[in-house]
Amino acid sequence: MISSLKGRLDFTGEGYAVIDVHGVGYQVRMTAPGLHQVRSTEGPVRLFTHLSVREDELVLYGFFRHSELELFRMLISVTRVGPVLALSILSQISIPEFAAAILDEDEKILTSISGIGQKNAKRLILELKDKLQKRAGEFRGAMPAGYDPLRKDAVSALVALGFSQKESAKVVGKVMEGSEPAPLSAVIKAALGELREK
Repeated sequence: MISSLKGRLDFTGEGYAVIDVHGVGYQVRMTAPGLHQVRSTEGPVRLFTHLSVREDELVLYGFFRHSELELFRMLISVTRVGPVLALSILSQISIPEFAAAILDEDEKILTSISGIGQKNAKRLILELKDKLQKRAGEFRGAMPAGYDPLRKDAVSALVALGFSQKESAKVVGKVMEGSEPAPLSAVIKAALGELREK
């Protein structure tokens, strides 16, 4: 098993980079953001890798962060999600956005990703939600510091009432900043009070 690679970028192609490790070139499939990062990195690069073994070929997938590798492995454990689709998903959405969509059961965000239909979205939520909750500590560094389900629900409620996303997020943030934990209804009520004063 090849767990990681450390070497210099030799060249890149469509969807992959070749990393030179002591004169041996390893072709590594990467996400679009990963390829952009490897191209802009000066000096040696270190990638965390997953080796996919098929009957006719060995395919190496590489990631800059271990959290990306772990999420990739979680994705390929889902029924009907192979390495190609998993890499495509991680090329189109960040770890924080994807994790939040799964935890919030947000099918709209998931189906906006190319290659994921409604059935796949439901399957991803069903098979990954518990895993993400149990392993939240591993993804804590990848999750946005301000991520808060209560905040998200309050903003969604205000948007549903006709207020803009930007305005709602700003007011909810103001209401919740430095205050004691409060139920959702209280946060929404306080936010509406702020909005009506404007």
